[in-house]
Amino acid sequence: MVLLSFDIEEFDMPLEYKGEISFEKQIEISRKGLISILDLLKKHNAKATFFSTVIFAKENQDLIKKLLSEGHELASHTWFHSKFEIQDLENSRLELNKIFGTEVTGLRMPRMMNIDSKDVLNAGYSYNSSINPTYLPGRYDNRKVSRTYFKENNLLQIPASVSTYFRVPLFWLSFHNFPFSFYKFLVKKALKSDKYVNLYFHPWEFSNIKNTDFNLPKFTTKNTGNEMIERFDAFLSWLNNDGETFSTFQNFIKSKNI
Repeated sequence: MVLLSFDIEEFDMPLEYKGEISFEKQIEISRKGLISILDLLKKHNAKATFFSTVIFAKENQDLIKKLLSEGHELASHTWFHSKFEIQDLENSRLELNKIFGTEVTGLRMPRMMNIDSKDVLNAGYSYNSSINPTYLPGRYDNRKVSRTYFKENNLLQIPASVSTYFRVPLFWLSFHNFPFSFYKFLVKKALKSDKYVNLYFHPWEFSNIKNTDFNLPKFTTKNTGNEMIERFDAFLSWLNNDGETFSTFQNFIKSKNI
């Protein structure tokens, strides 16, 4: 079973690298990428989970309604992507519930930021997917965390997938920078071992983000835009041909009775 997820947010990454980008451009780039994602998922009959900031969702209500109508799941990516307060946990869940009339049960913190499981439970969530169980210099060291889903204080934790050996992350940067055949090999091994994979991406990866004003490192822009659309299209075809099933997080949890 394949859990595809997308962190749909304002494209503020250039600000991390002292680049320049307006708020309007942040929304425009992510919106364009989300349209491409929905087209690809529909083409391959694949369901996914979308972790959205409230800011992005409010600016793109038509696309959020579209993804829900096509059977995808909406979850919370808190209120803003670059600013966080603890009350944003509950407030974002309630706001997304109110605007779109859907049950929001999942959380992913921006940039996989560490969050106390009790705070997540108190905010009304049943699962959290904010852990990348690997070592990422300057970000986090989660090598001692379980590679697969587990319960913590009655909260279901669903970590992002890593390889079975050496915990090589299978997240978006790996998809862009590894040789395609090697990335598929790692995913196949994880599927065989764990019976599922949890892979996450962003809409701006499907847009042209090689603008020099953004000042982004080349490893973040490699195989983005049209190259990403073509690569992801081939990836979904490969998974379909291999007989894998795509699932939202909510349906995965129900199927596993966890």
